[in-house]
Amino acid sequence: MPHRRYADRVTADRLPTSEPSNTRLKWEIAIVLALSFGASAVYAVVTIIERVTRETSLASQTATINRALSERPWFDLIYQLLGFTFGLAPVALVIYLLWREQRPHLARLGFGRSAGAKRSWWITETGGGVLLAAAIGIPGLGFYLASKALGINVTVVPTSLDTFWWTIPVLVLAALRAALGEEIIVVAYLFERLRRLGLGTTSIIVVSAVLRGTYHLYQGFGGFLGNVIMGLIFGWIYQRTGRVLPLVIAHWVLDIVSFAGYPLALAWWPELFGVPGP
Repeated sequence: MPHRRYADRVTADRLPTSEPSNTRLKWEIAIVLALSFGASAVYAVVTIIERVTRETSLASQTATINRALSERPWFDLIYQLLGFTFGLAPVALVIYLLWREQRPHLARLGFGRSAGAKRSWWITETGGGVLLAAAIGIPGLGFYLASKALGINVTVVPTSLDTFWWTIPVLVLAALRAALGEEIIVVAYLFERLRRLGLGTTSIIVVSAVLRGTYHLYQGFGGFLGNVIMGLIFGWIYQRTGRVLPLVIAHWVLDIVSFAGYPLALAWWPELFGVPGP
């Protein structure tokens, strides 16, 4: 009766699959990080080793975050947009892996309207993110300037893009890509997966924060320490609230101010934010 065997096979295919084993989870985490911030962390470690072994002091070096990708403006714009689009592929992968059939679909990533929440839940969480950005941004700027003064950080140039009609929109998109990638993968995804592997809350927060600091090592040791502290704060907030949107908004606002506000800061305080001379 081949038709019955086929029917049984189809029925079995439609049954809920069992949760992945710990071994598969470890491989999954390794693959996701290899496609995203794990790879960035490895490159950053190599970069800081290369930097500290130069004859030039760390404080005299620079790190540019957003740079031109072509001398021709229209092709530069195309490359920037392609970078934004394909840069979100690891985020799409994580969403695919943790997607739930029932609403809210992204509950395991701490996103969406939770049970009992008001329809305007996103307004509340967005406001919380803006306040968090203000609380993090001012001390963070002071920490960066202090790190430069101590000689443990390079001069970070948020953007070296020329001024075109599309420059600010592209910088806003670049900030969004960083915010979505870091907070959804390094916080929400890692928290869910590492919790499934049996790690305690404190350990997960520390792992997430150290990873965040490591892939910022290309900025110097100040960038590492500052981002570890930020990661600890963000991890603690996520553990308390289980909501990722405030973290995304906070990160997005911080990067928009940094990227788009850099030319103004450079014009007002060139001795603080300018590229060091030879």
